[in-house]
Amino acid sequence: MKSANFPSVRVEPELRAAAEDVLQDGESLSSLVEQAIRDNIARRLNHREFVARGLASREDARQSGDYVLADEMVAGLETRLGEAKAKARARKKR
Repeated sequence: MKSANFPSVRVEPELRAAAEDVLQDGESLSSLVEQAIRDNIARRLNHREFVARGLASREDARQSGDYVLADEMVAGLETRLGEAKAKARARKKR
């Protein structure tokens, strides 16, 4: 398969200098840009899948009627956090 090029990107000289400053031994600016694009694509795909799972879960909960209201969940988490902090303070006093 032939390789392809990304379009040229104009940046301010400070950004280019900052990118060049963080290059590792043997790394080129092109490889840094390529890796940044790959990482961003992976992050966006993960985000897309996360949102899709959340929407599917919401729909399942609506259909089954088996869900917890957000306020109830937050209150429960705050209670658990308070208990954990109290235990940590008690251990510290020992």
